Amino acid sequence: MKNKYVANHLLNRDGNYYFVRRVPNDLKNLYAVKRLCFSLKTKSYSSAIRMIKSVSQRLEDYWFGIRLQNMNVPAMHLIKTDSDNDNGPNIIDALQLYLKLKGVNKNKTFLRTAHRNVEYIIKVLGNKSIQSYSSLEAGKFRDWLIEQGMSNSTVKRVFSSVRAIINLSISEHGLNIVNPFSKVYLPSIDNELRMSIPMDKIRLIHGYCKQMNDEPRWLISLLSDSGMRLSEALGLAKEDIKLDEPIPYIRLIPHPWRRLKTRSSQRYIPLVGEALWACKRILEHNDDSIFAFPRYTSINQCNANSASAALNKWLKSKLIDDYVIHGFRHSFRDRLRAVECPSDIIDQLGGWSLKSVGQGYGKGYKLSILGKWMKNIEY
Repeated sequence: MKNKYVANHLLNRDGNYYFVRRVPNDLKNLYAVKRLCFSLKTKSYSSAIRMIKSVSQRLEDYWFGIRLQNMNVPAMHLIKTDSDNDNGPNIIDALQLYLKLKGVNKNKTFLRTAHRNVEYIIKVLGNKSIQSYSSLEAGKFRDWLIEQGMSNSTVKRVFSSVRAIINLSISEHGLNIVNPFSKVYLPSIDNELRMSIPMDKIRLIHGYCKQMNDEPRWLISLLSDSGMRLSEALGLAKEDIKLDEPIPYIRLIPHPWRRLKTRSSQRYIPLVGEALWACKRILEHNDDSIFAFPRYTSINQCNANSASAALNKWLKSKLIDDYVIHGFRHSFRDRLRAVECPSDIIDQLGGWSLKSVGQGYGKGYKLSILGKWMKNIEY
């Protein structure tokens, strides 16, 4: 969808952006107005453009579905429906049962994850009876997830969720079937997670990031020279980035939209190399969002899975080997080891769990000492 086309659906009224679009002639009977118009609740042009693309695509999908329903399809009366052949609960029924029984008192992340994973199933395989899915289709679903750029660990998490949803429905309905998603081969996560990205590859990626100079590339640059986990970086607020200090740094703290993995994860990280460049670009960017990465983060959630899939797919397109975003974190630790940085400083910089009781005493190393070691690593 080109920006010129998208911009035609934008209206600026008193500094606020609105979505406007004429209702298609063949669908006018569905609406009480001839033109759709509603606020996007933003004053940022770039944010409005992104939102317009999403809104327009969803409208097109909805209208396409209505037009399909209204088509005069030959032999429509001969097509089998669920009412003709009752094969038990479909995947949406299974999801609703799962959330009813297992979703009580669960946080929003649990609910969103279950919904998203079932949406993946429907997109690839359709909303069918859970008895209708085959092992062959489950394998097709696995391949689709991998093609989207998802890491092996993410694919395993999706399958774990889908299996749990279907298993509960099988049990509750007393079905005598085997879950088709239970015996699918899933790639190992060990090699993926341990593969450190060599420095020459990192420099190559830095060059691409500088050329493209956009939000996803700022994120990659930040991860490459900071050692942060993807979710940690995604959940940053702009106020967490401190550039007007003798030693520029990131203040990594929990937020309502993003928790931290461990107590050790809350920390200060000196900004050096491409991480410093990325943070400068983030704050220079003319956007009224409070978030460092509004493409993936909102007040309600931090969409690490979506970001991981997109970034891994891009990374794979630039590097021949199967490196993933998490590899930057392993490289960061290796680079600190290479300059003989003390292990407790490495752990503090990366937010790794402390390995001894003694390391947990005191406030940790000052920013000036952390900054000295960060400047020593290879760039």
